[in-house]
Amino acid sequence: MSVFTYLLMGFLVLCAIAVSLSKNLLNSILIYMSFSLVMSIIWVILESPDLAITEAAVGAGVTSILFFVTLKKIHAIDEKEKHKKNEQKKD
Repeated sequence: MSVFTYLLMGFLVLCAIAVSLSKNLLNSILIYMSFSLVMSIIWVILESPDLAITEAAVGAGVTSILFFVTLKKIHAIDEKEKHKKNEQKKD
């Protein structure tokens, strides 16, 4: 395997650890998206373009959009913004 492949695999491990340690839900979704995109690159390297397209479309695309919609529905994104604005008003 090439050095590039090892770097990608290291990045996958780093993303998995970062998602589990992240306290911000929005950051977790963004890290998950990057995990899926790197995984699709690895599928291309492994000469499986059908899995790469599926991983990019479903993993980074549809699933992430569903996560964003869910955060919006439970008002997790709005609450953080309101909290930041209240902190700025206090200063």
